[in-house]
Amino acid sequence: MCVSVYICYSLVTSLLVGVVSLKSSYDGGRLGESSGHHVNALEASACSAAWWAGRDITRLGQQRARGSVEVEGVVHMRRSRRLKIREECRVFHMSDTQIKEVMSRLHNELVRGLGKNTHSKASVKCWLTYIQDLPNGKERGKFLALDLGGTNFRVLIINLGDNHFDMQSKIYAVPNHIMTGTGVALFDHIAECLANFMKEHEVYDERLALGFTFSFPLKQTGLTKGILQRWTKGFSCSGVVNEDVVQALKDAISRRGDLSVSVMGILNDATGTLMSCVHKNPNCRVGIILGTGSNACYVEKTENCELFEENNGKPQMLINTEWGAFGDDGSLDFIRTEFDREVDTHSINRGKQIFEKMIAGMYLGEIVRLALEKLTRMGLLFDGRGSDLLFKRNSFYTKYVSEIESDLPGEFTSCRDVLEELGLAHATEADMAAVRYVCECVSRRAAHLVSAGIATLLNKMNDPVVTVGIDGSVYRFHPHFHTLMCEKIEYLVRPGITFDLMLSEDGSGRGAALVAAVACHQSQQQGA
Repeated sequence: MCVSVYICYSLVTSLLVGVVSLKSSYDGGRLGESSGHHVNALEASACSAAWWAGRDITRLGQQRARGSVEVEGVVHMRRSRRLKIREECRVFHMSDTQIKEVMSRLHNELVRGLGKNTHSKASVKCWLTYIQDLPNGKERGKFLALDLGGTNFRVLIINLGDNHFDMQSKIYAVPNHIMTGTGVALFDHIAECLANFMKEHEVYDERLALGFTFSFPLKQTGLTKGILQRWTKGFSCSGVVNEDVVQALKDAISRRGDLSVSVMGILNDATGTLMSCVHKNPNCRVGIILGTGSNACYVEKTENCELFEENNGKPQMLINTEWGAFGDDGSLDFIRTEFDREVDTHSINRGKQIFEKMIAGMYLGEIVRLALEKLTRMGLLFDGRGSDLLFKRNSFYTKYVSEIESDLPGEFTSCRDVLEELGLAHATEADMAAVRYVCECVSRRAAHLVSAGIATLLNKMNDPVVTVGIDGSVYRFHPHFHTLMCEKIEYLVRPGITFDLMLSEDGSGRGAALVAAVACHQSQQQGA
């Protein structure tokens, strides 16, 4: 009996060591390359694989003790299946060499986007925001903000005082007939909601400055001038593409004739995130959106902004990278998988936003689903018996990934609920462990790609201490993204650079109001 237990223990130990070694290979080839940076991430993401391996060995020891002669073949079959699943998931592994190549290519695209002669051919456009001044804590007064970025939009009012920051907001719907109607109807609807909001908050008769967060592809030619490049997110309002959306809003306000509102600036949600975070932490120099979509904004030296033709002596400029389009020129093809290509093929913007499609919430669930579908059709999951929902496009939501990875090691409460919802009630615990493992592989790759992007920006700025403001559902709700990103960025940044990641509080709304506040403050200084 003691001999059997010892053999079982040795087998468990060797398999667990193998699991950790395998997981380290997913992080960079050799354990020694980055072991100091990935211990916590290994513990977090190897749980299901280690438990999965250990459970069969425990059963093996128990059944051997009972004299079973068939179990060894069964366990061998299960182990073979696990190894095949891991092999299929290796496509999501990026070595540190590959990650550093991603960084090099992104850096080159950033430089091209900033360059006057190369901007037109760059996939990462690095648009000027014309925001050169950051909040310094001296802004005072009431300011309005509009936040339009989807089927709902918000109106906000903030009150900045010596020792307080009060904010109130209200969400308004954008009906489908307005989303697909005329631009005039859209902006008239926004102006009407703005007027109602001002009445409710008893500022209807006041003259107020407004910041406008407009989270659609935008080419800015001034702080209050932004040309819509194309509609996304289900909008198709006529007469707006290639037009100035700030002017469209101003015209709608003027048509009413009853509002004293001055539009002081337009921005996107990434810029708003940076502005919101820097108000709380003066070291913030990067704003990241990691939600349904993804984007980045950072502070660049004005001398590197070749498209900026003014010479006002200000040393810095906020840059809207639009990094979601990184890879549109094929520069990420060397790490794309069959699942990435499938997602792109069936997207509404085929060949566009390649980087975004590997990291953002709109796509991560579908990448996982495609991998699970392949494993099922190979007979490696669910005994080869899938379900209509599993085989249906976009049925595996990204929130499922966060829920599944939130289960404690060895427990599958959320995973079981998700699989039952998908018509897979027959899933075994081994199936559930495999599903979690696939989720972990896809999540880890996404976190490492975002980390590569952030590290590229930090290295380019080369500031000794930087706070990175981040907003978005993926970062906010995924149980391991923060840890994975901290560990990987630490490994990728240059020596001497210290950073921290800060969760943004309502960047798109608060940030817009702060842009208006800063613009007013600067205007008052110049007037004085």
